[in-house]
Amino acid sequence: MMRFEVLGPLRVWHGERELDLGYPQQRALLGLLLVQAGRPVQLSEIVDALWAGRPPATARNVVRRYAGSLRRLLEPGLPPRAPGRRLLRRTGGYVLEAETDEVDLLRFRDLTRRGKRAAVTGRPEVAARHFADALSLWQGRVAMGVPAAMREHAPFADVERELAHTTQMAADAALLCGRTERVLPSLRQAVELDPLNESLHARLVLSLAACGLQAEALAAYDDVRRRLDEELGVSPGPELGAAHTRVLRQQVRPLERSTRTADTARPDPVEPYARPAQLPPDLTVFAGRRAELATLTDVAATSVGAPATILISGMAGIGKTALAVHWAHQVAERFPDGQLHIELRGFDPARPALHPPQALRMMLGALGVPPDRVPEEDCVDALGGLYRSVLADRRILIVLDGAADAEQIRPLLPASPGCLAVVTSRTALAGLIASGAHPLRLEPPSPADARCTLGLRIGPARLAAEPEAADEIVARCGRLPLALAVVAARAAGRPDFPLSAIAAELRASHGSLDAFSAVDGATDLRAAFLCSYRLLPPESARLFRLLSLHPGPDIAPAAAATLAGLPARRARLALGELADSHLVTEHLPGRYVLHDLLRAFAAELTETYDDAGRAPNPGQVRKSPPKEAVSLPCHFFCTPADLRSEPSG
Repeated sequence: MMRFEVLGPLRVWHGERELDLGYPQQRALLGLLLVQAGRPVQLSEIVDALWAGRPPATARNVVRRYAGSLRRLLEPGLPPRAPGRRLLRRTGGYVLEAETDEVDLLRFRDLTRRGKRAAVTGRPEVAARHFADALSLWQGRVAMGVPAAMREHAPFADVERELAHTTQMAADAALLCGRTERVLPSLRQAVELDPLNESLHARLVLSLAACGLQAEALAAYDDVRRRLDEELGVSPGPELGAAHTRVLRQQVRPLERSTRTADTARPDPVEPYARPAQLPPDLTVFAGRRAELATLTDVAATSVGAPATILISGMAGIGKTALAVHWAHQVAERFPDGQLHIELRGFDPARPALHPPQALRMMLGALGVPPDRVPEEDCVDALGGLYRSVLADRRILIVLDGAADAEQIRPLLPASPGCLAVVTSRTALAGLIASGAHPLRLEPPSPADARCTLGLRIGPARLAAEPEAADEIVARCGRLPLALAVVAARAAGRPDFPLSAIAAELRASHGSLDAFSAVDGATDLRAAFLCSYRLLPPESARLFRLLSLHPGPDIAPAAAATLAGLPARRARLALGELADSHLVTEHLPGRYVLHDLLRAFAAELTETYDDAGRAPNPGQVRKSPPKEAVSLPCHFFCTPADLRSEPSG
């Protein structure tokens, strides 16, 4: 019987005899085939791995000689030129055939799958046992004995990431059932091999504390904090910081043996779980956005085999949710295990934003996890670990709508290849983009697409009958989908009114948002803008208001500083905050512009807060409404800080 080891030193046994694997490049070829056992490896990939992109002219012939030598080594009695059954030629490459019990990596993956199944069925002790058995096969860096430069090739790095991910799942399961001592050796090895992996360090800190080694847990945190500062110049991120805080507060305690569950008696087969189909109905009046839809599809296509996140951002009313839902319906069949949709309420005026533990509980419920198997405490680590385990080996599309900030999003992102998260937000979420999310910033649709949207809402015949009035409506709505929806709803409700009358109404209210008001807050443009404005710091909010007084089409930081009476640096920072919130657009480097309707909104606020026509000092903001502004809602007379302190209802 053959035995192959690649999770550490690269070794092969034939019975009790260890084989000499020959030259370094021949060993590298075997290692490359082993980490992809059962899958064909293209000859071009082999050449690239063995010669790091600088192959000799004879590289392909050399690879064929190495393959022949390995074939004779693995099957010594094989006749010359016979294909054998181990190392087979495939179109354009080679494949190594081996049984699961012959290759440590295949056994590792089989045990990991068992652990995932146990985790998703709420049996953390069984999961921890399977994960620990899998990790016991790990003896060091993958394919040791192969030259280091060759081990930097992607397939070897992928296996090391796989090992780290299984270690994280093992720690999550062990923390749930109090078996952390079983995974400590693997955690120590993992952080030694990947010393800047904060997720692994966070679990090491928690696991040490759960084993009663609180002092060592705090020392481990200090070590990684110092290393991050010295090597990267950064502080620990939220996950590692939260683990440290829990240990300091003694919120992680050793679990008594008597309280541990007897899950080992349960059978191992996975139970069926729900296939969620939570996408809201597609918008029947959706039009255009062909370039944006193509971009989304391209990103999804290039992310096959790895978890991916797409961030759709833009100003209020720009159509982020409509685009995300429309595209999600188009590609839903690519995600056979279901689609999740969560409203995060980051900018909801009536309800508080959804906290990560709440969102995780909702998604676990939608995925069919029984309530008694969901951790009772609002621990993001425990809930997130179970969530990631449930998603393992599944292909699910996750739409996270209305994110307030990156911290609300991170625990909800999938970690499994084949899953895709689509996030919508009114803010740029630079931290999410820095973590690898693909950004898609929405601008107003083209005039043709906006006109088509209006036609779908009021009927093509009515649009064709008054094309000039239709064009004026589109222009006065600033091509903003939400504004078009409000006006189209009024036009559809009065089919006897000509479009020219609707256009005249918009013309008469130019400079205010009165024509875009609605009874329900969902389609009230002023209310939508207010939800973005109310989250601004006071200085940025004041600058936003004063920008309506600037006569030019755009403004530079120096002019903004003069307008607001601010130092240039603070004005530049405030403009950056406004741009991140999509309340202004940096259409050219250092040049900022307001959308026409946002300018109207800012002008209303200026009339309310500030003396008309001049920039106030910070202490001169009015606290009571002027008589000429009595038609504005009462919440317009509060500062952003006041609004943040109001009850959400």
